[in-house]
Amino acid sequence: MRARAASPTARLVKNPAVSPLFVARLFSSAGVGFGQVALLWGVKGLGYSPGAISIVLACKAAPALLILAGGIIGDRFKRHHVLAAAEILACLTWSALGICFLVGNAPLPLLCALALLSGIATALFLPTIRSVIADLLDDGDRQTGNALISKADSAGLLIGLSSSGLVITLVGPGWAAGAKGLLCAISALLITRLRTERRQSGRSRAFADLRTGWRHFTGHRWVWVMTLQFTVVIIAVACFTEIIGPLHLSRRNGGAGAWGIIAACEALGALIGAFAGARWKPRRPVLVATMLPASAAIPMVFLGGGARWELVAAAMLIPGMCQAVYYVFWTTELQKTFPGEALARVNSWGIVGSFSLTPIALLLAGPMVETIGTRAAAFGVGAGVVAATALALSVVASSQPALRTGVESPVKLVGSL
Repeated sequence: MRARAASPTARLVKNPAVSPLFVARLFSSAGVGFGQVALLWGVKGLGYSPGAISIVLACKAAPALLILAGGIIGDRFKRHHVLAAAEILACLTWSALGICFLVGNAPLPLLCALALLSGIATALFLPTIRSVIADLLDDGDRQTGNALISKADSAGLLIGLSSSGLVITLVGPGWAAGAKGLLCAISALLITRLRTERRQSGRSRAFADLRTGWRHFTGHRWVWVMTLQFTVVIIAVACFTEIIGPLHLSRRNGGAGAWGIIAACEALGALIGAFAGARWKPRRPVLVATMLPASAAIPMVFLGGGARWELVAAAMLIPGMCQAVYYVFWTTELQKTFPGEALARVNSWGIVGSFSLTPIALLLAGPMVETIGTRAAAFGVGAGVVAATALALSVVASSQPALRTGVESPVKLVGSL
């Protein structure tokens, strides 16, 4: 009897050239889950107001223009070295934040500085992680590889978010922040086992590199149209998940434990969606991807309508599933469309807008919540998501020739925070 051939997923999981990346993403994403809940509750536990919390979170998001530098670095150096360096910086930063929360007394400038360093690590990491699969796998395996990264990210987030609320409730946010630092260190060790090559030989000027990436980025209409849509969506999601939602639940509506469950439901949805992203090959991927971000408004409307936190948690499953499919389509089509030596720069141009404006939005979100309340604020950001999606869809749907090809144009990327 003939042995059945291993599935593409099983084959990649067993491949020592790429499997450390999937395990590293599992650990690192679990750390993201711990950090996402720990930072707000840690700063709040030190006695700071919503306005001060906004300042700290804005500092974390502030190194936006450094994402362009991260794209240059990701194309100039070995990508696994860049990823490992970013994880080490995150490890040191979050370990220091954990100490601040455990001591129970830290000045606001110190918290802002540490949040800024965390943002720098993110700026180094994001453009490169969306490009490294192109170094490790051939064209035929890239969709499966991107889907595996999405699965690992989602599973890690699910673990981190579902555990962080319990950890914070039982022992405090300092231990949750320290857990993120430890998980980043483990991820860095695993990433050092990868082997990637330098994509660029010789030296070129940074501005010339940026111009080249910009020409690639603007050469495809779908990329910049969906980037504008994504910019609005990611700002709305950041305000909702970092400030509006947690503050709403902190006011006797469930607390850190409930918010950890809500955020974990999004990760659970993303884990489910990653399986669909590995197999689904729609005839019009651009049109499908343009519709998916609208799902982010569903939990915002639920919270704004005064729904119990359990219903908001259930609603978070839907955008979680949609964002995972979104990520797989985007990264795979991007890797097909652009040359490998420019991928990190193209990715950096794709996300720099949202990261540039998010700090400003977070600075405004705290005072906005204090003025109009969490429910009205949730309705407001949800309306922004729907409007941005409708406008983007009107442009994409009118471009029939490109839609019929279904391959030439990249599908939009998922955020991250």
